[in-house]
Amino acid sequence: MSAVFCTSAVVTSGPKIATGVVQWTTPKLKTFWYYAKVELIPPKPSEIPAVQKGLQEVIAAAKSGKWKTLTVREAWLNTLVAVEICFWFFIGEQIGRRSMIGYDVKLAVEPPKHSPI
Repeated sequence: MSAVFCTSAVVTSGPKIATGVVQWTTPKLKTFWYYAKVELIPPKPSEIPAVQKGLQEVIAAAKSGKWKTLTVREAWLNTLVAVEICFWFFIGEQIGRRSMIGYDVKLAVEPPKHSPI
């Protein structure tokens, strides 16, 4: 009897829950797609000079010691960005090699077979 009650409760409340989930996620997904279209695209060829100029400014700031005048908050945020970049690099490496430990060398290269002399 309780299985029938649970089944009927799921069947009657399922559409209500699904409607609520859709209503809750729709604005969040719209915001995500808006920023994804803007932020996650590679630079256009016309934007390459601006990227080069930005890298040159970073190098010049590093050489001149401008990094010494950063506030603690700015330094902390820069550190978090660097840690996030390293994190995503290592996650990408693990995804690429399909292992957390290392590359499967046996599949990549077989040693040459020599005949005994």
